[in-house]
Amino acid sequence: MLRITELKLPLHHADEELTAAIRNRLRITPRDLVRFSIARRAHDARIKSDIQLVYSVDVTLRNEAPVLARFKKDRHVQPTPNTSYKFVAQAPADYKGPRPVVIGTGPCGLFAGLILAQMGYKPIIVDRGKVVRERTKDTWGLWRKSVLNPESNVQFGEGGAGTFSDGKLYSRIKDARHLDRKVLIEFVKAGAPPEILTEAHPHIGTFRLVTMVESMRATIEALGGEYRFETRVDGIDVATAADGTRKVRGLHLHTGDYLEAEQVVLAVGHSARDTFAMLHAEGVYLEAKPFSIGVRIEHPQSWIDDARFGPNAGNPILGAADYALSHHAKNGRTAYSFCMCPGGTVVAATSEEGRVATNGMSQYSRNERNANSGLVVGIDPARDYPGDPLAGIALQRHWESRAFVAGGSTYAAPAQLLGDFLAGRASTKLASVVPSYKPGVYMTDLAECLPEFAVTAMREALVQFGREIPGYDHPDAVLTGVETRTSSPVRITRGDDFQSLNTAGLFPAGEGAGYAGGILSAAVDGIKVAEAVARAMTA
Repeated sequence: MLRITELKLPLHHADEELTAAIRNRLRITPRDLVRFSIARRAHDARIKSDIQLVYSVDVTLRNEAPVLARFKKDRHVQPTPNTSYKFVAQAPADYKGPRPVVIGTGPCGLFAGLILAQMGYKPIIVDRGKVVRERTKDTWGLWRKSVLNPESNVQFGEGGAGTFSDGKLYSRIKDARHLDRKVLIEFVKAGAPPEILTEAHPHIGTFRLVTMVESMRATIEALGGEYRFETRVDGIDVATAADGTRKVRGLHLHTGDYLEAEQVVLAVGHSARDTFAMLHAEGVYLEAKPFSIGVRIEHPQSWIDDARFGPNAGNPILGAADYALSHHAKNGRTAYSFCMCPGGTVVAATSEEGRVATNGMSQYSRNERNANSGLVVGIDPARDYPGDPLAGIALQRHWESRAFVAGGSTYAAPAQLLGDFLAGRASTKLASVVPSYKPGVYMTDLAECLPEFAVTAMREALVQFGREIPGYDHPDAVLTGVETRTSSPVRITRGDDFQSLNTAGLFPAGEGAGYAGGILSAAVDGIKVAEAVARAMTA
């Protein structure tokens, strides 16, 4: 097959126009074209009145060789890449060896467990939280009743933090092996809509993710894998040899049980702060890494649709409009949009009592009233929290505690109108934009809940963003604080073999270890780490 990329057609084109465009692009007759399939579809909305759909298509021809020769210097007409996944190892059918252990059932842990199970290694998967439906009930308990379960919430439990998000399935990672395709195919097998295989910016949404996670659990168990929920790892048993080398030999569980383990995938997510502290105390090498801090910003989705799509706003092919914004401020900080959720809600994302943290979430339909996004400012260890690998955690906790108090100490979130934020005055009431955060907001001055440098950079950026998206800096837009869980504040550093720098058998993975950001990149990292585990076990 041949793949044609950058094939553009008008938004309202007829189906037959795509067929004609393929023939015209390749300069072939109708008889030469056997069939084609859409590999990817995106849109170009730079000209709002003339939005274009941009296709990549895989084409089967009666005689491919002369066409390839004719376009050999054209990078937009090339052989279709082989995206099939190939396992790096396979356990014997009667495998009785040591079972690898995966800690965490977010996207990274889920795919590490799946790949190990598909290779026949029958992993044991442990998670401190509950199965996804019980976890969902606990999460709604915070949103509706202000009751937090520290072990079962947006951050902890089956599916990980990505379960309560927009379910975005795209990233900027370099992926020469097309591991992202393996992720998407497995998601479709588990119940995701097939269009995620072709859309340029696919997403799933929370409700669909719940059933998919359950389906993938059933697949892993059918292959011999074992799940242990409500099981927290409180310690790592490390054997130290005479030459000082260290190797994992087991895990101490909060139940008092001991789990023998020679290969442990550490896919704990970015909010497992007590686990990070335990690893540090056990001598596992880790270091502080950059993350970001800020708020969630909400506008009516109709405002964003109109600003991005103009007269084509509301077109079902385009769906709810999104955006990505960035501004380098005069104080040397960069403010940017993060985890934009079209047609979604702002959610309570704390995992610790007496603290408030926010995140964004959308369903597959993306049909809620508001658009929301993180409006965050980058920070780094050298400048903002030097010296201690866990100092970033202390910084997160400080501002989350300040937000809890500013919100009335009830898990309501502190909020402020954009106009008041720019003017430097506290808000006392809402205007035309109704915030979506549950269990509710408390109008105040968000400058009390953020570092001064972040406030300064955000104020400057909001004005610039209003120039890029008309209405973005509307005074009625609502800011809700605080957003602190943009990424892990630590990196559990690993070597080329994917194992901890100083503790053999420990495989740091995914977002919590500092090697991913988002569902797709975390899942891809889970595949890579599972392969590394299999190689280590085979060796």
